Amino acid sequence: MPITVNDRTHDLPDDPRVSLLDFLRGHLGLTGTKKGCDHGQCGACTVLVNGMRINSCLSLAALHDGDAVTTIEGIGTPEDPSALQQAFVEHDGFQCGYCTPGQICSATAMMDEIANGWPSDASAELTGEIKPTPEEIRERMSGNLCRCGAYSNIVQAILATQEAQS
Repeated sequence: MPITVNDRTHDLPDDPRVSLLDFLRGHLGLTGTKKGCDHGQCGACTVLVNGMRINSCLSLAALHDGDAVTTIEGIGTPEDPSALQQAFVEHDGFQCGYCTPGQICSATAMMDEIANGWPSDASAELTGEIKPTPEEIRERMSGNLCRCGAYSNIVQAILATQEAQS
């Protein structure tokens, strides 16, 4: 059974009990995705599956036959960071860095959600253009926790990236 991770095809593990998180870290050696709470409460394990953000600790790898998974390693590299990764550096959107991969994966999908007009609880209207306000970003990023409290810098990094892309 194949799965595509960061544009490379891999066989899924034979054991159907392996979480997507453990598959990425233990089987593929992609340690950028972090194991935080292992209960879907912190967002450190956030990855993109077919462009949608999920908590990889809550999903079995076997369920992703044919899916395209993007981890932090597939978003950018130290030599060639994405615009969002660069903004996190410029705006000091991380302290210890543990939550940063999940934050960046989540923010990448969140910016697509806004661009596609998907409302959130903080959206002023259910239809029409959605403005990436600090309130909108905080609501959409609420599933990603930062124990260091870099939230205001994370919001600024996302806003700067959104402004540069518009």
